[in-house]
This record gives sequence, C-alpha cells and structure tokens, in this order.
Amino acid sequence: MTYALFVLLILPVGLSSLQAKQEEAVVPQTTTQAAESETQTEETVWSDAPLEEYLVGVVAAEMPALFEEEALKAQAVAARTYAVYQMESQGITVDDLMENGGQSYQSLAERQENWGESFSTYESRIRTAVEETAGEILVYEEEPILAVFHAISSGETESAENLWGGQDLPYLQSVASPQDETSLEYTYQHTFSLEEAAALLQQADPQLVLASGSLKEQMQVLSRSDAGYIQSIQIGNRTYTGQQIRTALGLRSTDFTVEENGNEITFTTYGYGHGAGMSQYGANALALEGYSYDDILHYYYTDVSLKKME
Repeated sequence: MTYALFVLLILPVGLSSLQAKQEEAVVPQTTTQAAESETQTEETVWSDAPLEEYLVGVVAAEMPALFEEEALKAQAVAARTYAVYQMESQGITVDDLMENGGQSYQSLAERQENWGESFSTYESRIRTAVEETAGEILVYEEEPILAVFHAISSGETESAENLWGGQDLPYLQSVASPQDETSLEYTYQHTFSLEEAAALLQQADPQLVLASGSLKEQMQVLSRSDAGYIQSIQIGNRTYTGQQIRTALGLRSTDFTVEENGNEITFTTYGYGHGAGMSQYGANALALEGYSYDDILHYYYTDVSLKKME
C-alpha cells in the first residue's frame, strides 16, 4: 500500500523555474471531464483580460527569451492550450488565471525590471511568438488537451498514466528526448544531513518509522517507469511514490539515485520537473535542428491536432 504524504497537485514546470521557480497548484482533469464541464458560453470564458496579452506574460515567465523562435512558438501554443483547458474545465476567466492559473506569469512591470536594458529585444521575441501563433491550441478529439510541460526530462518524457497513478491521457505518452541529457542542468545533487532528511520525511508523514544509523539502507526502490522515473519506493515502514518523495525533499525530479557518505545523504536527480508533456530544453534542441513549432508540438504530444480558435 502506498501512503499519502500529502495531496499531490500537478502543474506545468517551466525552465523559468531554473531562474525563479514559481509553482501554482492545479488539479488535472481528463478530456472527458473537461467536455462534461462545458456549460458556459464563449462569451463567459473570454469575458475579461485578453488571453493573448496574458500569454505574453506566461511565455516570458516560463521560457528563456533567447530560446529559438520555434521553441518560443511551441511554448506559446502549449501555454494557450493549457489556459483554455483550465478555463473550459473550471469555468474561470483570464483574470482568474493571472492570480492562480497553474502557469508562471510576469507582468509588464516585472518583465521590464527583470530584463532591464534587454527588455525591448526580449519583449519583441516573446510577443512575436505569441502573435504568430495567435488563437492556436492543441486538441485531441476536438477538445483542448491538458498541455503540461516541464523544464528537462530524464532523457524520456513520462506518461500521464505513470505520473498520475493510472489516469491515462492518450496524448501524454512517453517519448524519447535524448537532447535533454546535454543540458548543464540535467543532473543536480541535493545533499542533506541524515537528521535533516529524516526530519523532512517524517514531517511529511508522521507515521514514518526510521531506525537510527544509515538512512539509505532503509530505502529500496521498488519500481521505475520505462522512462526511468521512480514509481514506488520503500522507506522504513512505509511505501511512497517517487513524486511524494520529490515533494517532501524538494528534489528536481523523480528520477534519482541515492548515495550516503558519513552523516550526509545525497540525492542525484536527472532532469527537472514532473517529466510529462513537452520538454522545454528538448523543444529548443529540436528547434536548433530545424524543427518547426508544429513539429515540436506533435513530437511531444501524441495524436493531437492544431486548431485555430474562432
């Protein structure tokens, strides 16, 4: 039995998190749930702040402005699709998204402050990506998809079924993304004292019982997905998902290994983020190889179509 350390909420994790990580929680829904919740008119959904202007702030926050043009366009479409999915499934507006929409967002003032003398150049690149894909979203069976994305995969992206414990989404399947392994951020080491790591785990789950001495010897990975992400891990008297341990310890990924040296324990992670959907680093690598934004999106999201909103 897998015990709950906490309620797990999934959101897109962007490369901007390598600079200033902002995580807002959004519960994923299936395509069927989204369709069942279509009780509103388009006028209700699009009633407030302009979606396209909101997306400029999202893309600016989620992806480095100096990434390739086609990668920025792919990000714009993914962010727009994610926003539309949330609005249609939850009955919320763009204003609601700006406050708590599951995607990082930077206001005009924040972009001016963050980019300084480079503002005009960076702003132009982001706006061009949004404008040249205006109104385009990804659909599966004519419905907007849950277009999650992440910074860097472990070398393969994760399927929705593995990430969300059996909730399969046909357009979120595992695909190879070997370019991610060339990123300078691909591996990262999180080092704790044994006491600190034990305290964090027991803070998340007070029922966890640990013996004194080696912590690593009380850990056993029970299963990994085909993409390499930990699905199940035994620690002490309890069994957890890799995502639960990632959250409890603040790790970058659920693909990790563990080493212990004296009174310290080190978790080496591979990739950055939950691993599902589009890899942003991978998208940029594909763009450098000559892929169009359309090609990139169809590579990371299975059997989807691009649709222009009316």
